[in-house]
Order: sequence, then structure tokens, then C-alpha cells
Amino acid sequence: MREDVSWLYRSLSDRGLIVGSSGNVSARLPAGMVITPSGGDPAADFTLVDVSMDGVVADGGGIPSSEWALHAAVYRECPDAAFVVHTHADACTALACLGSGLPAFHYMVVRFGGVDVRCAPYVTFGTPALADHAAEAIRGRTACLLGNHGMIVCAGSARAALGRAVLLETLCRQYLMALSAGTPRLLTAEEMAAARERFKTYGPR
Repeated sequence: MREDVSWLYRSLSDRGLIVGSSGNVSARLPAGMVITPSGGDPAADFTLVDVSMDGVVADGGGIPSSEWALHAAVYRECPDAAFVVHTHADACTALACLGSGLPAFHYMVVRFGGVDVRCAPYVTFGTPALADHAAEAIRGRTACLLGNHGMIVCAGSARAALGRAVLLETLCRQYLMALSAGTPRLLTAEEMAAARERFKTYGPR
């Protein structure tokens, strides 16, 4: 699990979704989570930190990411989540700075569990209020945006978490491009439901 967190953290950096210390990654543990450290940089040496869902650091010390409460809130809201990713990826953050979620402009949005990806309102980073807003925004989904801040995705594996982070950034970039050219046509609820149904038979068995 610890190796998966390190791999995911570096993979997000390699793809430009985390730059310097602007992002954090965790994995669920029986007694809490293992998370990247406060001010960590995936391009430099870092030591992962074991912390409870209430913020108690395990023996061995270290300072967990300032967003540990955000991760804990997502684990509580999403019982199937084994990994949580939070980044300031460019397109996701740009859209979040407009105070906008990602609407049903493309059928791939259903891959996050609903007809849209919600955007939580802005509050100060690293606060209980941010964790509460994020939990509400991600409810029934596997991703959300954080107003004037960034994005979150969760998944059952490190590889799936990476894939979702890349997909969310791609879709946000495409939506911003569409907005710059005009008013995107949004898909209807029926069209999104049909896409969701189609995905049930998509891909390898």
C-alpha cells in the first residue's frame, strides 16, 4: 500500500498534475490512512506518514499533509475508496476558480458516478470546513472540484485513481476549450443515462 502511494504521487507529478508541493495522495489503512507529508514534493525525497482519521499521527512521527482531514472526510463519505488524490491540476483549478462544476457536456462525465462533477465553495485550505464541503460535493461521485483550489478523485486502486485524475483534468480542459468557442451543448438526462448503461458492456471482461 505504501509503495502504491509513492508510485501514484510520482506518477501524478510525471504527468504534470502535481507541481512541487501542490498536491497530496493517501491510501486507506485499517487504522486510518497513509498520506504524503506536509510540504512534500514527489520529485524530491519524502517520507509517508501514518495518521488516524482523527489526525493522530502513529509512532514514527512525521507531519501529515495539511489536507489530511479532507482525505479522511472523503474516506468516510466514500466507503469503497482505497485511494484519494488531491491536486491543483491546471484545467481543474481553472474551472474551479470560475466557481463552476463540470456539467454534462460530454458523456464521459458519467465515469465519475453522476451527470456532473460538483464544485465545493471556497474555504481556507486545511480546515474542517473544507473537509465538510468536499464530503458534500463528492457524495455519490468519485470526484469533485474545490472552489478556487483544485480537485479530488477517489478510487479502489492506485492505478484507477491515476486514471480518474487524468480523465478529470482532460475533461475540464476540453470543457474550458468549448466555453472559449461558444456555449457547449449539454447532454440530457436521458442521454447521460444511455451512456451509463452503455458503459456496463464496455471494455474487457
